[in-house]
Amino acid sequence: MGLNHITEELKHHAPFTALGALTGIVLMVVVIFIGLSHETSHAIFHTLHPAHVLLSALVTTAIYRRYRGGIVAAVGIGFVGSIAIGTASDVIFPYIGGALLGFPITLHVCFIEHPLLIIPSALAGIGIGLAWTRTRFPHAGHVLLSTYASLFYLTTFGAPADWLPLFPLVFLILFAAVWVPCCVSDIVFPLLFVRKRGRRRR
Repeated sequence: MGLNHITEELKHHAPFTALGALTGIVLMVVVIFIGLSHETSHAIFHTLHPAHVLLSALVTTAIYRRYRGGIVAAVGIGFVGSIAIGTASDVIFPYIGGALLGFPITLHVCFIEHPLLIIPSALAGIGIGLAWTRTRFPHAGHVLLSTYASLFYLTTFGAPADWLPLFPLVFLILFAAVWVPCCVSDIVFPLLFVRKRGRRRR
């Protein structure tokens, strides 16, 4: 996969990612309006993030298996890719964004703090991807899931005095947190390990 192809994929997915980030802002307005409790926000994040890891492992594993095979390698790639990229998208990007905006935000890496929540999710996704290599989960669904996980990371572990003035910048955080990681997870990462001469499995 060349740089030009990666660039084209990023351009292709940018409009829907922007739309997803916009729906995230709308959801944030709803969350603030109804006064969602911290406990509920915490529970939602710890539901969305493992679900994102599962989906990422499923797609990454299925794509790799479909193009090359190699069960052991597929398991390793699915595991590392889903956890590393899922953590980058749902945790690292929002944390850095919040820190740059200057409001109090805590770094909470679920893989380290809740391994029994994250590792089984990754393994479940890998298992599905190995068994069902023709899986074609819509990329749109992945984008929305990742957007909302990133959003609830901000609302759970970030505590600005007032969200309203930050909405335009939160939009940029959500866009960045989803755009590159999701494209890398779904498309680039598994294919980096496919030999140029490798034939696609039918």
